[in-house]
Amino acid sequence: GGTEAILSVRVDKPAECRRSAKAREGLIRRARLVESGMEITIRGATPADGPVIADFNLRLAQETEDLRLDPARVQAGVAALLQDPAKGVYYVAEVNGAVAGQLMITYEWSDWRNGNLWWIQSVYVRQEFRAQGVFRRLFEHVKALAREKNDVPALRLYVHSDNARAQRSYEKLGMSRTHYGVFEMDLTTL
Repeated sequence: GGTEAILSVRVDKPAECRRSAKAREGLIRRARLVESGMEITIRGATPADGPVIADFNLRLAQETEDLRLDPARVQAGVAALLQDPAKGVYYVAEVNGAVAGQLMITYEWSDWRNGNLWWIQSVYVRQEFRAQGVFRRLFEHVKALAREKNDVPALRLYVHSDNARAQRSYEKLGMSRTHYGVFEMDLTTL
C-alpha cells in the first residue's frame, strides 16, 4: 500500500438562525433525487446487512488498493462489529429498498479534546449509484448525529494517497487535510 492522508472536519454546533447557501443547495439536491425517482434512505445496519457489507468491503479493497482479502475473515470482522456497538457502527444507504452504499464509524478517545473522534471507514458506494449523492447523504447523516452529541469534536478519515477522486469528494464536504500521517506495524506477519 501507499501512504495515506488523514482528513478531518471540526464538528461545530449548527447555527440556529438561518439556512446557509450550502444547506439550501442540499435541500435542492435532495428534492432533485426524489424527483428523479431515487430516494435515498440512511439507516443503521443490522446483522441481516452483514453479507452485503462484507461484499462491499471486499470490493472496496480490490478497487482501491488491488487487495484480495480473505472473505471469511472480512465476514467475521463485519459480524463482530455488528454484534458489539463498542467497536463501532455501520450506516447503510438504501435506494428503492436496495443497499447502495455504506460507511462505518469507529471511535478514538482524545484526552486532549475530552471527546470521541469519529473515524469514518469502509466507505463504499455501488458503481451504479456513484456521483449521485449517496455518500454525501451518508456523510451528512453521520455529521448530524455527531453534532447531536456533546463529546464528538471531529470526524476523521484516512484515504489512500492515490485516490484523488475520493479526496476531492471529502474536501467538497468540508473536510481538510491534517498534518498527521499514518504509520502501521502489521502484527499478523511478525
